[in-house]
Amino acid sequence: MRWIHLQVLGSLLSAHRIITDSKQPFGDMTIKDYDNELLHMARDLAVRLLPAFENTRTGIPYPRVNLKTGVPPDSNNETCTAGAGSLLVEFGILSRLLGDSTFEWVARRAVKALWNLRSNDTGLLGNVVNIQTGHWVGKQSGLGAGLDSFYEYLLKSYILFGEKEDLEMFNAVYKSIQNYLRRGREACNEGEGDPPLYVNVNMFSGQLMNTWIDSLQAFFPGLQVLIGDVEDAICLHAFYYAIWKRYGALPERYNWQLQAPDVLFYPLRPELVESTYLLYQATKNPFYLHVGMDILQSLEKYTKVKCGYATLHHVIDKSKEDRMESFFLSETCKYLYLLFDEENPVHKSGTRYMFTTEGHIVSVDAHLRESPWKEFFSEEGGRDPVGKSGHRPRPHELKVINSSSNCNRVPDERRYSLPLKSVYMRQIDQMVGLI
Repeated sequence: MRWIHLQVLGSLLSAHRIITDSKQPFGDMTIKDYDNELLHMARDLAVRLLPAFENTRTGIPYPRVNLKTGVPPDSNNETCTAGAGSLLVEFGILSRLLGDSTFEWVARRAVKALWNLRSNDTGLLGNVVNIQTGHWVGKQSGLGAGLDSFYEYLLKSYILFGEKEDLEMFNAVYKSIQNYLRRGREACNEGEGDPPLYVNVNMFSGQLMNTWIDSLQAFFPGLQVLIGDVEDAICLHAFYYAIWKRYGALPERYNWQLQAPDVLFYPLRPELVESTYLLYQATKNPFYLHVGMDILQSLEKYTKVKCGYATLHHVIDKSKEDRMESFFLSETCKYLYLLFDEENPVHKSGTRYMFTTEGHIVSVDAHLRESPWKEFFSEEGGRDPVGKSGHRPRPHELKVINSSSNCNRVPDERRYSLPLKSVYMRQIDQMVGLI
């Protein structure tokens, strides 16, 4: 369900918004006699997804739904947190365009249900949950598979819709991430100790569960850019880039203790490119253009084939698989293109844009912050989004919590120097076995 929602529904909504944009910043993208057909298709698809939210005791949706017949009788009752909790952006856009609260309501109910299941001790969530019992089947808490876009959409929902509750939840979970997942020295670019690294822990105890990270976690520096935690983003990005430099790709799983891949394939994922693009937009440091060029050259050298670009089956021997995932074109190539295209309307039109987790572009405007059913949502049951104390932050407290510093503290004179001091760059290279 998650992928049809994020990829198909998201693309229909993004295309509709581009076609109907009165400013037409990308050139004339209008369609003669267009009568909101894409919006109607998006609604039709969303209605076909609604059965996933029925007959579930928690409000967390089923992971699979047949678009013709509904939820299969033998459907799995277990779903990942990212799958169930990453529906709010697209469903929220659809509800606000249609003036129909149904879609946003079911998505928010799912997010709140997951949120209320987090650990009382750590504030962390697991990666797999039973939608009927609310019991955590997967107790691993990390930044990668099973959780990544849950964090992303808490923040992006706030950016798009301006709902304070979304930011409150993001702030709370970001604080828990810093407290329990982050290892290494406190500051990215100063001090002694190991480079900052985010690990996988038990959601209830905060204890280390394994010594690998997955390639999906490379999205997190980009998310940190969006919240202004640029210094920490610089350090974490440098770690994933060092792995890329070693293999000319990012293995699906990398064991940081053994300095070796645990899972060896690379399916042309976009997360490192996305973070590179966002860091360049935040800092304008040419270093990230060089990173982008390095990634581009590796893709050309190791993955290009006659009819496209192929998944690397093995990042060491560079053997290939006969498949090219759709996100390679919709995200990997898109972020690479935008990285080098300074004059693109995305950067120059004066309109603020946000990318969904599948790379669909959405303008951030006041219309999407209008919600006649806002009070109805706020009265929905469930414990306080921040914690059991009942304390809700005052308006001046509603800001993103940064672990180190924010983008205002990245001085202009650093624009043409290495974003990370050379001694720390070498330390990271040693950490991944480059030197």
